[in-house]
Amino acid sequence: MECRILELTINSANDLRVVRRMFKMKVYVKVCIGGNHEMEKRTLVDWHGQTNPAWNYTMKYSISEQWLQHHGTMLVIKLYCKRKLGDRYIGEVHQPLKQLYDYAYPLGGSAVVRFPVQIGSAESQGQLCFSYRFGEKVAIEKMMLAESIASFLVTGPGGAL
Repeated sequence: MECRILELTINSANDLRVVRRMFKMKVYVKVCIGGNHEMEKRTLVDWHGQTNPAWNYTMKYSISEQWLQHHGTMLVIKLYCKRKLGDRYIGEVHQPLKQLYDYAYPLGGSAVVRFPVQIGSAESQGQLCFSYRFGEKVAIEKMMLAESIASFLVTGPGGAL
């Protein structure tokens, strides 16, 4: 079985809807692929940008070739405002992985894109900008070996620093 590394960088958002009136908005992003919440990753909180946050936060995913060819595999990026009494949902972006791959492939496998932030099914406010790059096809066994070696080099034997 083959897969590719997806390197996703959440760059910024602009003109987001205000979900916090009394205090500053502190925005972060959660990313999920294919509905697999075990693969969910999140950015750090932007403490200063409010409705125009910037992260430039990169995350990596191992994506099977089957997921890339399936029209139903979605990249879901959700934006939240950090609060002490529970975080508040701002909106989200949904894009099929296949569509992102097909767009980037002729450009060398990478692209910078901007999509509207949806609130519900039709309403949108603001935009999210992210860049991404799909790596070359690699056998999963080779990728797992490379990740194990990298982990060993970072943490040392036994996983301790």
